[in-house]
Amino acid sequence: MNGTIFGFTEQQIAGFGLTFGLAAFMLYMLFIIGQLAWESKAGRFGTFILFLGLAFGMVGFVAKYVIQWLIEK
Repeated sequence: MNGTIFGFTEQQIAGFGLTFGLAAFMLYMLFIIGQLAWESKAGRFGTFILFLGLAFGMVGFVAKYVIQWLIEK
C-alpha cells in the first residue's frame, strides 16, 4: 500500500481521470453546443456545423485510443 491512494497508484488515477473525466466533459460539451444551437435557432445546417466543429476534436481524442489499442494488440 506504499505510494497508493485507496489502492490505486497515481498513474492509475491519472488514467481514470483522463479517460472517464474527459469523456464526461466531452458529453457535457455536446449538451452545451446543443443548447447553444437551440437557443440561437441555428437551424439544421447551423447545428450541423456547430457539432461538426466539436466532433473534429473528439474524433482525434477517440482515434488516439483506437490507435493505442491496435498497437498493443
